Amino acid sequence: MTKGRKRGKAQHLAGSLFAGFSRVLRPTPPGHWLHRRLNLGRPVSTIDVALANLPDGAGAIELVFLSDLHAGPFMGPGDLVELIRRVNALRPDLVCFGGDLVDGWRSEEIGYYREALALLEAPLGSYAVLGNHDYYPRGQAQACRELLEEFGVPVLDNRGQRIDLDGGSLWLAGVEDSNEGQVDVAAALEGRRQGEPVLLLAHHPDVFIEAREHGVDLQLSGHTHGGQWRFFGWIPVKHSRHGYLSGLFREGDSALYVSRGVGTTVFPLRIAVPGEVALLRLLPRDTGR
Repeated sequence: MTKGRKRGKAQHLAGSLFAGFSRVLRPTPPGHWLHRRLNLGRPVSTIDVALANLPDGAGAIELVFLSDLHAGPFMGPGDLVELIRRVNALRPDLVCFGGDLVDGWRSEEIGYYREALALLEAPLGSYAVLGNHDYYPRGQAQACRELLEEFGVPVLDNRGQRIDLDGGSLWLAGVEDSNEGQVDVAAALEGRRQGEPVLLLAHHPDVFIEAREHGVDLQLSGHTHGGQWRFFGWIPVKHSRHGYLSGLFREGDSALYVSRGVGTTVFPLRIAVPGEVALLRLLPRDTGR
C-alpha cells in the first residue's frame, strides 16, 4: 500500500468519526445555523485564463468548475438542486466536477445527486473526475461513476475527450485521484492533436508538477478547500506540498487553478475561507489578461 493510500485510510477512519458527529449535529439549532451560514458563503469567483492555441473564433469559453461538494449531512439533495440552479443561471458552456462529490461515509450519498444532475445544462457537456472521498466506503467509486454517467457526465479516469469548438477544438482530460487511484497523465493525453490546447481535471493540485511537463495548458483542481480555516493568517491544513492552496498559478506556458471548493470536510464550518463556485473564462492568449 502506498503512503498516500495509508494516509487516506487514516483520514477516512478519523473522518468517519466526525461524520457521525455531523449527522447528530445537523438537525439541532446549531446545525441549522451552520447550514445556513454555509449556503450564504459560496460566492461566484470569475477568473479569466488565457490559453495558447485556443481558436480565436470560439470566443470566450465559460466553464463552471465545482469541486469538493461533499454531499452528506450538510450538503443534501435540496442543497445540490439549489447549487445546480445557480450554475444554470450562469449559462456556462461547460461544467466540470473536480472530485469529492460525496463526503464518503455513507453509501447513499451519491444518490443525493439524482434530482440535481437531471437539471444540469451545459451546451458543451459536463465532465468529472473522482476525489479521495469518492472511494469510501468500498464500492462507492463505481457507484459514483455509474450515477454520473447515467446522467450524461463522463468520468475521465486517465482519459480524454475532444470538445469541438468554432474553428478548432479543446482536449479535455482527467486523471484518477493520486491517493486512491493511479495518476497517468500520459494516458489522459492519448489522442490529443499536435498543438491542441489541453484542459486537465485532477483532484489533487500537486499533479500539476507532472502535468506541466506534458504541456498541459490548464489544470483544474480542488482537494485543499483553500485551507477551510484561517486563523490570523495561519492555515493549519494545506493539502499541497508545493503551496498550491487556492487561486491561479502560472508556470511557463501552463496554468493551474485550485478551487476553494463548495462544501466542507471534517467539520461543517469555514473560517475566513469561503467556499466558491468557480466560473472560468477561457480566452485566446492574445485577448486574455
